[in-house]
Amino acid sequence: MSEKRAVHALPGFRSLPGFRWLYLIDAATLFGLMVTLTIARFGFSWPSYPFSHYAVGFIIATSIHMAFYYFGGMYEYELRLGTPPWIPRAVLMTLLASTSHASVSFFTGRYLMPRGNMIILVVAGSILIVVNRYAARRVRLKHTGHPRVLLAGSATDIERVKQHLHEAEPDIQVAGEIETMSSGVEQVAGEIKTVCGSHNILNETKRVQATDILLLSGSPLESLYPEPLDSLAKSSVGVYRSINPPDTLLGLRRTYQIGGMPFIALRLKALPICRLRFKRLLDMIYLLILSPAIILVAAIAAIWVWIHAGKPVIYRQKRIGQGGQEFIMTKFRTMTTDAEPSGQAVLASRNDPRVVKGLNWLRRTRIDELPQMWDVFRGRMSIVGPRPERPELVNQLAQRIDGYNRRHDVPPGITGLAQIQGHYQTDAAYKLGHDLQYIVNWSPVLDWEIIVKSLIVMTRGDAR
Repeated sequence: MSEKRAVHALPGFRSLPGFRWLYLIDAATLFGLMVTLTIARFGFSWPSYPFSHYAVGFIIATSIHMAFYYFGGMYEYELRLGTPPWIPRAVLMTLLASTSHASVSFFTGRYLMPRGNMIILVVAGSILIVVNRYAARRVRLKHTGHPRVLLAGSATDIERVKQHLHEAEPDIQVAGEIETMSSGVEQVAGEIKTVCGSHNILNETKRVQATDILLLSGSPLESLYPEPLDSLAKSSVGVYRSINPPDTLLGLRRTYQIGGMPFIALRLKALPICRLRFKRLLDMIYLLILSPAIILVAAIAAIWVWIHAGKPVIYRQKRIGQGGQEFIMTKFRTMTTDAEPSGQAVLASRNDPRVVKGLNWLRRTRIDELPQMWDVFRGRMSIVGPRPERPELVNQLAQRIDGYNRRHDVPPGITGLAQIQGHYQTDAAYKLGHDLQYIVNWSPVLDWEIIVKSLIVMTRGDAR
């Protein structure tokens, strides 16, 4: 095998033109389709308006479609094994985009294209977008070669998978095997963890030039995160775990069919970059809409704090944000200036005696968190997300709770699911469960639900 097809060639593929060129290919395809449909209907004598008018409309419509495709996950880095469900996603995003620019036309009175073309655009556009992805996949395979998988599991499972791959996916080559001694799930998981912990699996992956790893025998996720998954992700090696019947109790939504067998792809990051950017865009929109009310309430609160507690009005503290990076979080000061005389972090409690008289209501209603809207504006925080913790507490909790640092996959929030579901006394492990549930199920609708429930908590003065 040539060097360009080795494992270490994969990271560079993300920056190659082959996949990123899909932005321009899709845009050119859509624009060309709009022009072709208009020519097919009217020839070269287009009705009502000159070509320049339609050209501007086509560009705007194409831009709207591209925005929906991007934020809809149509440009996520594609895994080598298993075909993503491009068709339903393409149809949905094209339909939403067409509905959006039809709404623009309705409210502005300026139609971006002949109205009769819109229905045809939804069908033909969806088909062409999917065709582009299959073509890109073929180009990728031509560049990197066929997948080479490393199988890890019991001898029985390995033989079964090899047979399935031989019959259903002959292009997938079995590059190597890591055979465990037992078919028992717990023992297999322990043996795989031992192999991974000694980095043998990483060395074996490099030695056989594997592009992907299939973990068989139902290895528990605790044996994989954060290592070796982190190291494998940095080498762009896909990692898949077989799905056993009990796994279906978890309500898995997105699975990959590999050789007719169900697998889940293990991802180091819970949210792809496109969804994080969409979340950031929504934050800025919310800030723009709410800024007059935020400024007014914050000004009143600042005066109230100054009257009851004096200076400083703003309290600054180091917190851990996205990616485990430290940042300075701001809030209105509600405690005495000597709240932590030893310099050690002290967790807040309900009816905390350190709170200045007359300011407890600011904490109960969470108005003391309003200055963090500035942190949201600067991109350090989000309106909704896991609450940021202090570095010393993060270090303690990360050692005690497996997977704790995964809550840092997204920007920390002013409010979050753990704040509306938990209480002050709720253990950090359970709060982490709420945070991770929020991350993996994130959607704008979930954010709205949390914001509404947070407002109810504020009006009741029942902050948690």
